[in-house]
Amino acid sequence: MTVDLAAAASFMATHARVLDRRRFEFLFGDGDAQAVLAAVDGYRNPDGGYGWGLEPDLRAPESQPGGALHAFEVFAEVGPTDRALEVCDWLERVSLPDGGVPFAVPVAGPAGCAPFWVQADPRTSSLQSTAFVAGVGHRVAARDERVARHPWLVAATRYCLDAVAALESAPHAIELRFAVGLLDEVHGTHDEAGQLLDRLAAFIPADGLVPVTGGKAGETMRPLDFAPLPGRAARRLFSDDVIAADLARLADGQQDDGGWIVDFDSYSPAAALEWRGYATVAALSTLRANGVV
Repeated sequence: MTVDLAAAASFMATHARVLDRRRFEFLFGDGDAQAVLAAVDGYRNPDGGYGWGLEPDLRAPESQPGGALHAFEVFAEVGPTDRALEVCDWLERVSLPDGGVPFAVPVAGPAGCAPFWVQADPRTSSLQSTAFVAGVGHRVAARDERVARHPWLVAATRYCLDAVAALESAPHAIELRFAVGLLDEVHGTHDEAGQLLDRLAAFIPADGLVPVTGGKAGETMRPLDFAPLPGRAARRLFSDDVIAADLARLADGQQDDGGWIVDFDSYSPAAALEWRGYATVAALSTLRANGVV
């Protein structure tokens, strides 16, 4: 496995949006946290949430759970910030009585937006969306006690644990991925997480490949989607050989232009390119965490 970090830097400078360029410099260069926070602030709304295409396939300006996910990812990288508390406050306001958040809140202008965001029912809680914001929210909480005890995160986590316990059949592959991620994050703080993780393991084959129903041809959730970090509870779902093979696949996925690609459809030319910058930072972060870079 070989990764060309200089080529990746060239790709980011040539093609990536400012936010991901700032993240790349913070993680792999000499960038600073304040520059990253200034870049993500460009997607922030006065209500404390995030929109404006921070989730690349959701171009509308309204604050969305998908925007909260990506904002939390930034905060998890750079450390404690009051902005994280503001996102928690916004998520609490849009949460439903059961503690879950809808897949998306209403989209006023659908231009450039994926139909699954536009057509979402804002009156129904979504395990997928709640798990993806709560899971990365716990990563932020690991460095910020204020987030850890925020009422939104407490209620959202409870919703996810109960929703996973109630599953009677395999969830959609993407929902499964984020549910596993949430349980991995709370494994040390919630007693039932281990049992629930074993419950979800029954839906994941030994090779870790779970096709995405309704997705692009070949779109698949893979072992590193479920368990990107070594030494974590989710890693027990896969053999060492399966993880090693997926790390080799990820490293070999670097393209001739230095960046990585995604295997899902994008819904605007801007989103297609923005996902590549995002995916490049994500791939390098995972490879570094596993000792490859």
